[in-house]
Amino acid sequence: MGQRLTGRTCLVTAAGQGIGRATAVAFADEGARVIATDINESALASLSAARPDIAVERLDVCDRDAILAAARQHREVDVLFNCAGFVHHGTVLDVGEDDYDLSFDLNVRSAFRMSQAFLPSMLERESGRLLMVSSVASSIKGMANRCVYSATKAALIGLVKSMAADFVGQGIRVNAICPGTVQTPSLDERIAAQGGNPEDVRRAFVERQPMGRLGQPEEIAALVVYLASEESAFVTGQAFVIDGGLSM
Repeated sequence: MGQRLTGRTCLVTAAGQGIGRATAVAFADEGARVIATDINESALASLSAARPDIAVERLDVCDRDAILAAARQHREVDVLFNCAGFVHHGTVLDVGEDDYDLSFDLNVRSAFRMSQAFLPSMLERESGRLLMVSSVASSIKGMANRCVYSATKAALIGLVKSMAADFVGQGIRVNAICPGTVQTPSLDERIAAQGGNPEDVRRAFVERQPMGRLGQPEEIAALVVYLASEESAFVTGQAFVIDGGLSM
């Protein structure tokens, strides 16, 4: 167990399960004080029971007032990991107005609002890390049935590069993580929602991965820890692909 984040305070959104939870645990294992947030209170309770060293708080990242209140309460945050997101399945012909609004609100506007709320206190200290979960299904690679999802994830990469350029001389680093398909409860829900034989649907997800397997949340968390630590002090404005060769 390393201690690369000793003395740092890290806030994670969507920390109740999947990549968010794995990253909250990895941050804590590296010595950080971790604030794990989610809208799913039962998932937070499960995390707290397993890891009482991690502070948990309910936070709706689509609620601007709640975000501003959290930023006022936690001005000490050094690392902000925006992990909340939603995967819509379908082509441009399948995207309804509500689907479009929800996708951009949860995948993009939440990260914009979180960054806007927590960045000022980082600038006061001239030190901060802003990290976003984008995807290889974005400006990196076109993926079937991921129209609005890919649009939101491409927008996140643009947001990352813009913020990185704006604040590179003020101690702020901003980067995106772009996973391929990762084994998470969210994936299980999407497999069930597609109907048909769940094993066939899962096999299709696996077969499109050149490595012949899905990624694990802990593998993504390891990259996030690197980007949060001083080991990556010369890195900003980048979209890090971690996809098992999917985008080759």
